[in-house]
Amino acid sequence: MRTVNPEQHARKRARILRAAAEQFAAHGVDGTSTAEICRRAGIGSGTLFHYFPAKRDLFHALFADDLPRNAEICAQALAARPGAGLDLLVDHLLADLADPLVSGLAAAAVFQANRDAEFARMLALDDERSRTTLTTLLVRLADEGRPLRFAPDRVAGWIQRLIEAGCTAAGEPDFDPAAHTAELRQIIDWLVGRRTRRC
Repeated sequence: MRTVNPEQHARKRARILRAAAEQFAAHGVDGTSTAEICRRAGIGSGTLFHYFPAKRDLFHALFADDLPRNAEICAQALAARPGAGLDLLVDHLLADLADPLVSGLAAAAVFQANRDAEFARMLALDDERSRTTLTTLLVRLADEGRPLRFAPDRVAGWIQRLIEAGCTAAGEPDFDPAAHTAELRQIIDWLVGRRTRRC
């Protein structure tokens, strides 16, 4: 019986996902063929379908693979002091802005969610986890006497929408990830009643 090397398997799967991400970001789900993904990943179609039975499964995996890490960060944030937990979660949510594929993948995700109920539920559950974690941390900050600009649930919503807007802006020609991230942090600091924060 043929044995599978787990490390080699994980590396090949990651290579396929990266190739798929590049294609989906540039051409969307419908504009991407499995043949193009195979060419970019340097594999045959049999190998691709061994890892992912359908293109839809491949697209889902690009986002599903992030869910355990997102859940872990939310748990770590809730276990920390409110200010440190908020920094941890916001830094995690902003980290994607440095990825040049984020804008194209975000657009493809919105399109896919409008026609794929399972994918939409997956994104909604992850979004709700982040929103609940942000709200809990902001309630704790308010309980410590931090003067929030709006109610905690409203601030949590604004933080999420600002980060989503940042992902969309990442596709603009003059987008500078470091500068835009610093600006978003300043806006978030204002929302949570901070005067300054490290950038």
